[in-house]
Amino acid sequence: MLFILELLVFLYFLYVVSYTATFSFLGLLYKSPLLEKSNRLLRFCVIIPSYKEDDIILDTAKKALIQSYSKSLFNVVVIADSLKPDTVEQLERLPIKVIKVAFDNSTKVKSLNRAMALLSAGYNFAVILDADNVMAFDFLEKMNDVLGNFSYQVVQGQRMPKNQDTTLAFLDGVSEAINNHIYRQGTVVAGLSSSISGSGVVCDFQLIKSTLNTMDSIGGFDRELELRLLLEGIKVYYFKDAVVYDEKVSQAPVFQNQRRRWISSQYFYLNKYFKRGMAALLRGNFVFFNSAILRNIQLPRLLNIGLLTILVAGLFFVKSYLSIPYQWWLILFVVNVIAILVAIPPAYYNARLLQSLVALPVIFLRMFSLLFKLRGANKKFIHTPHGLPIEEGHPTKVS
Repeated sequence: MLFILELLVFLYFLYVVSYTATFSFLGLLYKSPLLEKSNRLLRFCVIIPSYKEDDIILDTAKKALIQSYSKSLFNVVVIADSLKPDTVEQLERLPIKVIKVAFDNSTKVKSLNRAMALLSAGYNFAVILDADNVMAFDFLEKMNDVLGNFSYQVVQGQRMPKNQDTTLAFLDGVSEAINNHIYRQGTVVAGLSSSISGSGVVCDFQLIKSTLNTMDSIGGFDRELELRLLLEGIKVYYFKDAVVYDEKVSQAPVFQNQRRRWISSQYFYLNKYFKRGMAALLRGNFVFFNSAILRNIQLPRLLNIGLLTILVAGLFFVKSYLSIPYQWWLILFVVNVIAILVAIPPAYYNARLLQSLVALPVIFLRMFSLLFKLRGANKKFIHTPHGLPIEEGHPTKVS
């Protein structure tokens, strides 16, 4: 019995480390395409769902208008869900479109579907932002070039941290950078689909309108959107040069609520699409199998790192009793550390990274405790509050 348990645990971490290392090293081969200026000028609809984001949505809407792309070729649409009347009034003074919605139980998909039903069909592409996002000044211009030069229908831009004011926010930014490297750069190089971040994604307007109409997601809107698109045979491309700045979580309670929602939705959609994922594998559709099962069946990365570290440290004292040689466990640990380090952008290698690592054990314990608090997390929308408007100019970048 102990041998079977040891073997199962070893096989799980062998899979996790192999997956992480493969796409981490492939991510090094990613290169953004050298683009010519596109002669095709696309019309964009920048859609910003906003649920109770009175503190930040006005600032976000104003900054969404500041683009190098021609103002005649894009519109900003704010979906006002449960905003204060004064906030809505101030939004309506801006040169944007405000769509007021109200639901008994609000979700991002409900807001987007209501907005899509009211918007005209005069757009080529829709840009989905969160209420805290700020597009880089050339975001739409770069997206126009990549979409005009290639036949992509869905492109995920790079999300970068807007703030690094706390250790938690800094580490959240590092985590997003690792995700970009492994689950976007690495998978695109391998010919698979990039994961969707939930914002900063650009999609053919009619395509996302029809796809959203088939969805009723409560949490994990981005996970289901990617899977629905793949069922239609449409892969997501990742374009690193088009940047959206995203507010990182700064407070522990908000972090725990956000991660609880993410973990719950991960396993909800693993269960929902498991049979279709296995069927896709049997048909030779590895792209869907990867997104539906291989990526979602893993525990969150920090838990994998922490559990493997604890396991390797503990097994050292009983290595003479192991059925699987201790050196194999040690190799897994070393390869995993190298793969993670490879995925961290060079700009993050500074004294602050070393200082922030001290906080990882506490964050690991918080994440681990969430595994026992997932019940009901995907039955009701869990809102992540924001509130960090940025000063004029560029958001905070990693230095």
